[in-house]
Amino acid sequence: MISGLAARIGAIALTAGLLFATGLPAQTPQRGGTMNIIMSPEPPTLMIGLNQTTPVNAPAGKIYESLLRYDFDLKPMPHLAKSWTVSADGKTYTFKLQENVTWHDGKPFTADDVVFSADVFLKEVHPRSRPVFLRMERIHAVDAHTVVFQLKAPFSPFLMMWEPSTAPIVPKHIYEGTDFRNNPANRTPIGTGPFKLREWVRGSHIHLVRNDAYWQAGKPYLDEIYYRVLPDAGARAVALETGAVHLSAFTDIEMFDVPRLKALPNLEFATKGYEYLAQMVWLDFNLRTSPMNDRRFRQAVYHALDRNLIRDRIFFGLGKPATGPIHSSVPHHDANVPRYDFDPKKAEALLDDMGLKRGAGGVRAKVTLDALPYGDVYVRLGEYIRQALGAVGIQVNIRSGDMATWGDRVRNWDYEMTLQVLSQLGHPALGVSRLYISSNIRKGILFNNAGGYENPRIDALFDQAASEVDDAARQRQYSEIQRILVEDVPVAWLLELEFPTFIDKRFRGVLTSAIGVRDTFADVHMVPAR
Repeated sequence: MISGLAARIGAIALTAGLLFATGLPAQTPQRGGTMNIIMSPEPPTLMIGLNQTTPVNAPAGKIYESLLRYDFDLKPMPHLAKSWTVSADGKTYTFKLQENVTWHDGKPFTADDVVFSADVFLKEVHPRSRPVFLRMERIHAVDAHTVVFQLKAPFSPFLMMWEPSTAPIVPKHIYEGTDFRNNPANRTPIGTGPFKLREWVRGSHIHLVRNDAYWQAGKPYLDEIYYRVLPDAGARAVALETGAVHLSAFTDIEMFDVPRLKALPNLEFATKGYEYLAQMVWLDFNLRTSPMNDRRFRQAVYHALDRNLIRDRIFFGLGKPATGPIHSSVPHHDANVPRYDFDPKKAEALLDDMGLKRGAGGVRAKVTLDALPYGDVYVRLGEYIRQALGAVGIQVNIRSGDMATWGDRVRNWDYEMTLQVLSQLGHPALGVSRLYISSNIRKGILFNNAGGYENPRIDALFDQAASEVDDAARQRQYSEIQRILVEDVPVAWLLELEFPTFIDKRFRGVLTSAIGVRDTFADVHMVPAR
């Protein structure tokens, strides 16, 4: 198994003569080298404006860029915008752009691209930036390198939204006047990032090469990056262990393999680089379908699931049981919400109250769960959900599919229940509200209010909190939001995720921001042989 994998990957993976570098002093990065990175599952596209799933974000973040980056404390840093100012009333943001940036096809990047991206493209296709840009009174270019955003009302997290998966800047000259979702450029993405797409061999690899015209002088350092499609979990672990691949993240490595790999001398282990994401896994209900449209059913499901078991037995201690819609590390989290303890008897009482009595075989109801194709850990989570709900009389049929199939089903509301893993993006106005406000129920788009939850009070509270200037009042509003949502259970929040990242010690500069492995990798470099 090891030799077969090495034959497939090793020729490109290893640079002859390099030794594992442990304890080397800091030194000036040198250019050159190839980095091989695990890819699982294979993404359906690299057009990050149209699809923000985890498999898309990592390679696309090397191709597309946004105005800002964020340090590990979530403080904004310059990127395509070299500076910015905010008016005293908090309603006008002025960005000064870098002046020597070109698109991968050689065309100049200007303020017109930013205006088009925010005011046209992302408003049309992007589920989480769309609600923000709808708050704009006007977006306009003052000159080729100055863009102004005028808001209808203050929006405190506005500076938090400028990372590639939330607000990617796309080329106006490629997309203006086209069918955005079917533009041929979606297959050959054109960005401003440090790497360009050279080749995508489906089922094998995505090959990125250095953008020699990149706007940051001397960068990137690497010659090329290969994203290696490795669907088998065992093969991924072996490839990392033997040095055939150099990086794993998210759920690439099975949680039960983490302790063993942490002990290897050639690998660095980290859990940082996910601060911006604050990801959570939950069970999503399509509220248009019965019995999911009854709050008592959703509450029963929540009581039937043991979140401590999910953390300890399925995720091997990596994570924290979720208590509601806002991640505990995100501003305005409120722990004082109604609790859904693991209580199968209470679950059965709720189902009895609905009139869902046990029938043949003890079955009260039958539902379909669309499996989340993010790795074996979610296969096991789906199997546990089937077992746990079966114990209270809910028969679960698991429907499988690849990433594209799963995305099509969810975006087109062709599901009853599914698992979701989504990011909170540093603030509830960015990563949370999009999932529950009725204005974000839009068929054909992923990662919005796909379940169809509608509550006018929630709509009003999210709107008020987003523009509230008083901290105490804003906290009261977000606390009420959490209380209402936890009572309604539009989704069943399961676990605040913690991910293991393994980095081959021959590479430096991998984790430099709060989006970790999804960042540009302009600073990634290999250490010289000793």
